[in-house]
Amino acid sequence: MNRWLLAGWLPVMASCGGVGEEETGGAAMGVTDETVETVEMAPETATEIAAGISAETLLAEIRVLASDEFEGRAPGSVGEELTVDYLIEQFGAAGAAPGNPDGTWVQDVPLVGITPLPPQNLVVSGGAEALTLEPATDYVAATRHVVDAVAVDGAEFVFVGYGARAPEYDWDDFGDADLSGKILLFLVNDPPLDDIFGGPAMTYYGRWSYKHEIAAELGAAGSLVIHETGPAGYPWEVIGATPFGESFDLAAPDDNLGRATMEGWVQRATAEAIFEMAGLDFETAKQQAAVRGFEPIPLGLTGSIDIRNEIRRIDSRNIVAKVEGSEAPDEVVIHVAHWDHIGRDESLEGDQIFNGAADNATGTAGLIELARAYSMAPQPPRRSVLFLAVTAEEQGLLGSFHYGRNPLYPAAQTVAALNMDVLNQWGRTRDLTIVGLGQSELDDVAADIAAELGRTLAPDPEPEKGFYYRSDHFAFARAGIPAFYGDPGVEYIDKPEGYGLQKRDEYTTNDYHKVSDEVKPDWDMAGAVEDLAFFYRMGRRLADGEEWPAWSETSEFRALRETQRPQ
Repeated sequence: MNRWLLAGWLPVMASCGGVGEEETGGAAMGVTDETVETVEMAPETATEIAAGISAETLLAEIRVLASDEFEGRAPGSVGEELTVDYLIEQFGAAGAAPGNPDGTWVQDVPLVGITPLPPQNLVVSGGAEALTLEPATDYVAATRHVVDAVAVDGAEFVFVGYGARAPEYDWDDFGDADLSGKILLFLVNDPPLDDIFGGPAMTYYGRWSYKHEIAAELGAAGSLVIHETGPAGYPWEVIGATPFGESFDLAAPDDNLGRATMEGWVQRATAEAIFEMAGLDFETAKQQAAVRGFEPIPLGLTGSIDIRNEIRRIDSRNIVAKVEGSEAPDEVVIHVAHWDHIGRDESLEGDQIFNGAADNATGTAGLIELARAYSMAPQPPRRSVLFLAVTAEEQGLLGSFHYGRNPLYPAAQTVAALNMDVLNQWGRTRDLTIVGLGQSELDDVAADIAAELGRTLAPDPEPEKGFYYRSDHFAFARAGIPAFYGDPGVEYIDKPEGYGLQKRDEYTTNDYHKVSDEVKPDWDMAGAVEDLAFFYRMGRRLADGEEWPAWSETSEFRALRETQRPQ
């Protein structure tokens, strides 16, 4: 393990090419003999660097986790076995202890893997006319029912606008309509209004997961979200590239039979064709849906589909490491990141492995760095600190939701959860993006740390994409635990204005959930190290203190926390 500190200077890998099996070969750290250059680092981070956070070890860990040998780290795969073994080894070498109170490094997460089988076509019918939709090209659909086969036969299509039932905004897209047995078509995101639904920021009502939840409550047979790249925050290829890939869900006592029979997405162009077949204009209907008082619009068309499944049940794992608190060991601060990615797709020609280097080998490696920093500190923290690498985030935050429902340490005794999902790969920034800025008093702690480090905090520059509801901190928030999500900043030092947003856009377009998400030759981990120093200081402040940060007065998560920790 490389430990160094020299007058505030930090070595950063100058070349970080892709990783092959010969480079990982089971090496514990995977450090290679890359050329190294020195890059000046803010002197305020010197303590954390000396304590064990380094660009060299961080990058070496990322390269191992994102190697082809790990096969994209899908739950239930060889990649999971390698990932679990590697993380246990690294956490132990970093000085952390097993984090499960039963003395183990893992928390079992029972999952059900569901693989829809071809052929599969969704047929839209209206009178003598029929339109056959093709998977991947026009739509993607699956069932969460844990059964071998389901069928939707002649269910009526109904357009339900944004599909929000939000009494706090005096908004209800459903009214008294009987939507049982229907196929509901939803717009993605939430109504684009300045004064409610968060203004430009997405609320949970805009998430596809909420739309499927409300469809189930209404007894719908099908739930389809109309994909538009801007409001969704990612291109169609993220959804449609693998229509017959395995997806996971948490094992449920009712085998998910309470959910809609079919859940999925349709392309916007396909939705336009469906509306035209119904004699309606999609854009006009979309505008109507943005007005209070909207009522569901029956399309006079029906849909039919047969879905066959392969089912398997697995126990995936959250990996749990801990540094024990010296005075209040039963009080816990959690650093969390998801270890999983999408795995491999053998139907692809050429590269078949979704390596997930940025998403989220970076954050997972960051947990190892933080564990080492806490372990090497001169004094242990007052409270215990948990390093939680969760599974199946890419499948809907399943590992973190499982922890929230089955906490190893009570929610009432958990101070906060600090989430890392994709660390900065492009150099140092003046700012740090706080997704969900204003949600809790954790922002006050973050502001103090930023001031110490000579940095600034910035709100999410893309609030319309709803990132607060798209990563693991959200599962902890729904469990009442104050949750914080720090994302890379966008004001890059020594880079032209707009560089940060440009790099974000390039990543979303070119690499997000694609086989090209690999370690790049131009990666500069100096910014990631400074962000990890920020996370260390913030976690350490919470772990050494006695305060219990609360949700803000306007947060939807405040009421639950008040039942856990009444004043």
